[in-house]
Amino acid sequence: MTAEDEEIIARWKLAERIAVEAGSHALGYYNRRETLVIESKGDPQDVVSIADREVEELIRSRTGEAFGADGFLGEEYGLTGGNSGFTWVVDPIDGTSPFVHGMPNWCVSIAVLYKGEPVIGVIHVPCHDELYSSALGQGATLNGKPLKLGQQKTIRNAVTGIGANHHVTPQSVAKIVEDLLASGGNFVRLGSGALMLAYVAAGRLVGYYEPYMHAWDCLGGYCLVREAGGWFLPFPSDGERLTKGAPVLATGPGATNDLQRIAGIEQTGVAAA
Repeated sequence: MTAEDEEIIARWKLAERIAVEAGSHALGYYNRRETLVIESKGDPQDVVSIADREVEELIRSRTGEAFGADGFLGEEYGLTGGNSGFTWVVDPIDGTSPFVHGMPNWCVSIAVLYKGEPVIGVIHVPCHDELYSSALGQGATLNGKPLKLGQQKTIRNAVTGIGANHHVTPQSVAKIVEDLLASGGNFVRLGSGALMLAYVAAGRLVGYYEPYMHAWDCLGGYCLVREAGGWFLPFPSDGERLTKGAPVLATGPGATNDLQRIAGIEQTGVAAA
């Protein structure tokens, strides 16, 4: 094992521990959500509460104590630079809208980038007691059980996840849905992109597409999908581009060509080794 591998694995084990701790903290707020003061970030569907902020602060604190030279990007407090080559990318509660409305479709998403590549992806789903975990070259697991995707599931015999938000037009989302249905597929939208990407890695969804998404929503799921044997469209990670939105697409092997066509994306990307 190289020194680089050891550095990744040390952060991976920490990410697993932090995700469970953060999920437990968030679940406490979820169980008393009627006491939360809900704020809007500018769009009525884009909300935040003290739970999001406290969970991110917890994760920042834990990672900073262990790896003070690492960078950190969180949805609530932005980007803090580092000089180790590693950057933590975190959504403390992905699916805040389901969270505040009493639906279980939310999660804690933790990714780590190394030299711009997602090398760790850990997603904890407290309401279902599920821990999705992956690291570069180490495979992906769900509660310790290995995840491995095959060719047998396609858009025609399985379900695709679709995401939408105020950054994209209703017409563009309608076109995606129309093309998917016309191709013999079907879709769901759960309100948490990170969770739906974890479901792609687990084979519950055959793919996930969202025309505009942020790094903290997708990079943990991207690592999971790659390590499970799937494909993803690379996310721009150079400098400030990491803080901007971009199209997100991840698929199981049997759906890659169809979903690239529906998304209008050239057939290039990152596949599992």
